[in-house]
Amino acid sequence: MTTTPLHPVPRHPAPARWAVLAAHTTALLTLPTGLWRVLLAAGQPAGYTDAGYEAMGVTGWTAVYVVGLSVASEALALLTLGLVRPWGEVVPRWMPWIGGRTVPVMAAVVPAGLGAVALTALWTPFAWWWSVPHPDMTPLGDALVGLAYLPLVAWGPLLGAVTFSYHRRRRLAVAAR
Repeated sequence: MTTTPLHPVPRHPAPARWAVLAAHTTALLTLPTGLWRVLLAAGQPAGYTDAGYEAMGVTGWTAVYVVGLSVASEALALLTLGLVRPWGEVVPRWMPWIGGRTVPVMAAVVPAGLGAVALTALWTPFAWWWSVPHPDMTPLGDALVGLAYLPLVAWGPLLGAVTFSYHRRRRLAVAAR
């Protein structure tokens, strides 16, 4: 015997495979810089000369700030997964007051789109890091920081692409109803 629900749940098309891969990649892009910052907070020069590291003074509250920046960056990058996972379409039931409600398309697209623009504007100029030696860093340190920060150049464009995919997929699902 088959029963039909009173209010069938709308079927959204699955996210494109490339969008899922891009979202997961985005979540991994902040790891190298986060690990580099944690090294600094742990008292390691992480590529700085001894004088350069001491001048930075990564101790006390500065170390807490550096670790907090790493955690916040990774948390924001992980939010990209919501654009390809079910919790980006329907708020999980365990969330008080709003659990089980459909996420309005623009409530996800606008912040993600603004974030993509801001990240692209912030990190694209950083791509020059490899070409300019820094006096407070060792040559190996320049390469280390360049390798750690260079992936962030892709964060904004990947977030933008995943956001566009999310918007298109959700709008098509709304139009199909």
